[in-house]
Amino acid sequence: MAKTQINEPKPYVVGIDVGGTNSVIGIVDTRGNILRSSSIKTAAHLDVEDFVNDLAAEIKKIADAENVYDKIHGIGIGAPNGNYFTGSIDFAPNLPWKGRIPLAHMLGEATGIPVALTNDANAAAIGEMTYGAARGMKDFIEITLGTGVGSGIVVGGKLVYGHDGFAGEIGHTIIRRNGRMCGCGRQGCVETYCSATGVARTAREFLEIREDASLLRELPIEEVTSKDVYDAAMKGDKLAIEIFESAGTILGEALADAVAYTSPEAIILFGGLTRAGDFILEPTKRHMEKNLLNIYRGKVKILVSELSESDAAVLGASAKRTFIRIGAKRILN
Repeated sequence: MAKTQINEPKPYVVGIDVGGTNSVIGIVDTRGNILRSSSIKTAAHLDVEDFVNDLAAEIKKIADAENVYDKIHGIGIGAPNGNYFTGSIDFAPNLPWKGRIPLAHMLGEATGIPVALTNDANAAAIGEMTYGAARGMKDFIEITLGTGVGSGIVVGGKLVYGHDGFAGEIGHTIIRRNGRMCGCGRQGCVETYCSATGVARTAREFLEIREDASLLRELPIEEVTSKDVYDAAMKGDKLAIEIFESAGTILGEALADAVAYTSPEAIILFGGLTRAGDFILEPTKRHMEKNLLNIYRGKVKILVSELSESDAAVLGASAKRTFIRIGAKRILN
C-alpha cells in the first residue's frame, strides 16, 4: 500500500522594500528573524523587466546561500503607490518606471513563487502589528516620516484599503490651503511640512526670511537637510528647535483630524525623522492633544515604532505575504 505523501509547510518568506534608490530583499522566518538580506539599485533599472530579472536573481542568490529556496512559500513587496488589490505599482512619482506596473505578476512569473504587493506604509503597519509596538492592537495608525509622509490605517484588526486599494494617504491630506507645492501636484499636503524634506524646506524658508542667528547659517542654504537641523537643535540652536516645533505643530494638527476618522488606540511614528526625538515628538503630542475633540482627549497614545528602521520594510512586506498564505494568523516574536 502506497504511503500518502504529506507536504511539509514552507517556513520562509521573502520581504522586499522597493525604494526610489534601492530595493532591499530579505529572507524571513516565521518568527520575524531575517536570515539574510541584500539589495539592488532601483534607480539603475530604467527598464522594469531588467529590474524584475535582477530582483529574481538576487532572491535566488541569497536564498541559495541559506539553502532555503525550495522552502519559500511566498514573496511580499512593499512599494510606493502599491495597490494590494491589483498587485501593481500605479504612477509612482519617485520610481523610474511610469504608468501602471504589474510588479507582483511579473515577479511571480520570474520566480514561480506566489507574490503579494502593498503600499510601503501599509507594509510597515502590518510589520508593526506583527512584530512591533502594535502587537495586540486592533485599531492604530502607522505614520512613516521619511522623505515623504506615509500612513497605514488598521481598524478592527484589518488594514484599511478602501474600494480601490489606495486608502490611507494622510500625508496627502491638505493641512494648509494654498500652501506648499507637493510632488503629487497639489498644494499644502502634510508631507510638504512634516517629512524630512519638509523640515529642510522649513529651514530654508526660515533662513531666507528671518535674521535670527543660527548654526545653520554656516551651511549653504540649498544644502541644509533635516539632519543638519537636528544637529543644530542638539547644540541648543533656537532657530533649529523652532523649525521642529513648526513641523510638530502641523503634524499634531493632522493627527488630530486622523483620530476623528478612526478613533485609534495609538498612533505609531516610524522613520528617520523620529530620530529627532522630543524635538519633534513633544510638539506633535502637544498639538494633537490641543486639537482633539474632547471625546478623544487623553485616550490616544503616540508611540515610536519598535521596529528597526533597516529591517521594518522587509519584515512588513514578509508579514503581508504570511498573512495571505496562512489565513491572517499572527506570527509573533
